[in-house]
This record gives sequence, structure tokens and C-alpha cells, in this order.
Amino acid sequence: MPEMKPKPPLWYTVQAILGAILEEAVLVAVVLWVLPHFKIYVPLWGLVALMVALAVYSYVTYRIGRLTFLMRPKVAAEAIIGNEGKVTKRLAPEGYVKVQGVLWKATCGESELEVGDEVVVVGIEGLRLIVRLKEKAVKTFELRNHKN
Repeated sequence: MPEMKPKPPLWYTVQAILGAILEEAVLVAVVLWVLPHFKIYVPLWGLVALMVALAVYSYVTYRIGRLTFLMRPKVAAEAIIGNEGKVTKRLAPEGYVKVQGVLWKATCGESELEVGDEVVVVGIEGLRLIVRLKEKAVKTFELRNHKN
């Protein structure tokens, strides 16, 4: 689930309100002044129905657009290195892992990993992750730090 912020930026809300008001004004102008020039007359109830429909449309598009501000931004793929995940499809040597809630194609050249095994991302090639079994990755890290 994406991390949610409490509300969108103020400028987005102001822009949405001003845009909706402008759209409604243009609709009224077209119905009252432009269409009569073409001998098209819309009754008052028709104008009200069009305005309500446009208001509903504006609100729905505001709510959909608002979601983009509420999700946390995605980061570069390289930032995933070092994160832990779980095998979702057996790696022999290729398979799939889930890291940070996202399914990735992955390889593990050292051993075959079964579904449910915990892994650590140690590299990335294109859109394929290179992973190691979590215990091995931790031991390698400890050995490197112990030598220093």
C-alpha cells in the first residue's frame, strides 16, 4: 500500500476550484449566447442538468488527480539495492521476487532458492535484480566489515 500524505498541495485544490468555475462559466456562455445564434435553444432545466453533470465530472477528475499527490514518489531502481524481499517464484537461477511490494524478475547464481526464501538485493542489471539468500548476504557483509 502506498504511503499516504494527509492532503494534496493547496495550489492543486485552488486550481481545481478555479478551473471548475471557469468551465461552468464557459458552459453557461455557450448555452445562453452561442447556441441561440444557431437556432439551438436549451431550456433552463437542461442548462442546470449540464452544469450538474460538468460539476460531477470536475469533482471526479479532481479526486482521481488528487491520488497522484497522495502517493509517495517512486525512486530510481538502483535505490532498491540492499533491500530485503521474498521469493515468489522459484529461482533456478531465474525467477521472481517481491521487494518493497513490487514483483521483480531476479537471478541468483549461487544457489537455487525456493518460494518464501528471504533474499537481499545485491545488484541490478537492466530491470532484473541480482539477489542472494539473506543469511549469505549478511555473512558476506559481516566478513567485509570484520576485515576492516
